[in-house]
Amino acid sequence: MALRVKHTTTYSYSNPVSVSHTEVHLAPRADRNQTPLEHRLTINPMPDSSITRDDYFGNTVTHFSIHEPHETLVITSESLVDRHSLEALHPALTPSWEQVALEVRRHETSATFEALEFVFDSPRVTIAPAFAAYAAPSFPRSRPMLEAAIDLCHRIFKDFKYDQRATTVTTPIEQVLNKRKGVCQDFAHVMIACMRSRGVPARYVSGYVHSARQSASAQASHAWVSAFCPGFGWLDFDPTNDVMPAGRHVTIAWGRDYSDVPPVQGVALGGGEQTIEVGVEVLAQSI
Repeated sequence: MALRVKHTTTYSYSNPVSVSHTEVHLAPRADRNQTPLEHRLTINPMPDSSITRDDYFGNTVTHFSIHEPHETLVITSESLVDRHSLEALHPALTPSWEQVALEVRRHETSATFEALEFVFDSPRVTIAPAFAAYAAPSFPRSRPMLEAAIDLCHRIFKDFKYDQRATTVTTPIEQVLNKRKGVCQDFAHVMIACMRSRGVPARYVSGYVHSARQSASAQASHAWVSAFCPGFGWLDFDPTNDVMPAGRHVTIAWGRDYSDVPPVQGVALGGGEQTIEVGVEVLAQSI
């Protein structure tokens, strides 16, 4: 199935901005789960300079600058992505979570060496005893890694309430764990902290999800988790929707946490007060 995504971010300023510098992660990645077919980035007003490159994690990132005075900035990303159907993996086939943690600590292969950096603290994910304690029921001794991760994903879905007013992008995840409220970004960070507390590498994935239901996450950027399992690679988990992403998720970027891959971020000189409006549309399309 192909998914067409349109993501529009509009900045409106009370006073003219004289100079702005912006960075965006909005282009879909190519991996075993998907093939990007089209991508177009439109910026109004037109930038005076623009550079596109791959960041440290291999994500496509575009930096642009606008030097003319402007009171609005509209960034529109349009993509068409072919999603691949992968054969379902039986949880019992995966090694125990302890074996995963041990192999990554030893990092004797290129894959485990690459995964190693995703077991440590990162700017917005701090490993703490509270996360180890919450994860404990899902990680009994010798449990297959995939079985443990699916159980943890389900418990977060069940225990946490989706509430857009409960957090901001800077809310500490310890507070999210205590209040059991937040948004997809928060749930992904909590799951990452829980898995890293058990020594299992986990990274943050940003993107979109197509849903027949009118869920809150369907109208905005989405976030989920990818965990590493030797012999099986990176496996995705969406604690907001209690699923392993398959044909309805579009991957844009991944990193240690949200701070590595925000969809849009930047600085502006002048402008006074600003308002931000974000609109996302994800539609299924035959190809």
